[in-house]
Amino acid sequence: MLERTIPAPITLPHPPSFSPPPGACDAHCHVFGPAARFPFATKRAYTPPDSGIDLFERLQRRLGLSRAVFVQASCHGTDNMAMVDALERGGGRYAGVAMIDDGFSDGEIAKLHDVGVRGTRFNFVKHLGGAPDLAHFWRVVDRVQAFGWHIVLHFDAKDLPQYAELLDRMPCPYIIDHMARVPVTDGVDQEPFQQLLELMRDDRCWVKISGAERLTADGPPPYDDVVPYARALIAAAPDRVLWGTDWPHPNVRHMPDEGDLLDLMLQFAPDEATRNRILVTNPETLYDFS
Repeated sequence: MLERTIPAPITLPHPPSFSPPPGACDAHCHVFGPAARFPFATKRAYTPPDSGIDLFERLQRRLGLSRAVFVQASCHGTDNMAMVDALERGGGRYAGVAMIDDGFSDGEIAKLHDVGVRGTRFNFVKHLGGAPDLAHFWRVVDRVQAFGWHIVLHFDAKDLPQYAELLDRMPCPYIIDHMARVPVTDGVDQEPFQQLLELMRDDRCWVKISGAERLTADGPPPYDDVVPYARALIAAAPDRVLWGTDWPHPNVRHMPDEGDLLDLMLQFAPDEATRNRILVTNPETLYDFS
């Protein structure tokens, strides 16, 4: 029996206070295990509880969502099989973002593409291991763009300036996770957030207005201090914003209720047409849901 180092998600989140539109998508979530079938990586920073596709689909029904994008988590390393199993179970309702390395053949990348993977992810956050080797980074980017994939980037906002040249060189669309983990106590006029808004002027740049439970200075909901940041990003490029739960919430200060996270969309995007664009139309642009 593995000793879990992070807590499990809330078993029964409350339903949202609005009805999500048909085709609404959770564009940033994970599947963990079950470890007996999909073992965790030997070298991992945390050991999560089993949070597989069966639990996730119960969550989807509870929230009234029908699509999802599974992002490969570091606890599984480059073994993407738990995610692949979830994609196959979805029958076209789900897409994926894999983690790959130089050991993957073109044939293996093609197999990931065939089951619905449309991107790969790199972490640049220092406390999670820091930036990848940049020679490796560019080799992987070069290989996956041949499949039409995009790149998902996990940054701390304060580090954006040092990667300005890297982002300028990107040959394909890229997504910045969790609003670049911007420190909300510093205000929307802070230089790192203004740089993020400047990046949104580039048609290659997308952002996820996810991770409110990580960004808030208060800890528990209502996460009001995150709202101005999400609204500013939506105003900058409403057609390149995605939303996600980050279920099952690895390494958070407090375990959020996904119903609260979805209800935040009413504050992030009070206009129903904009809200539907973020939940439905924008993910459809990047992912081949059938």
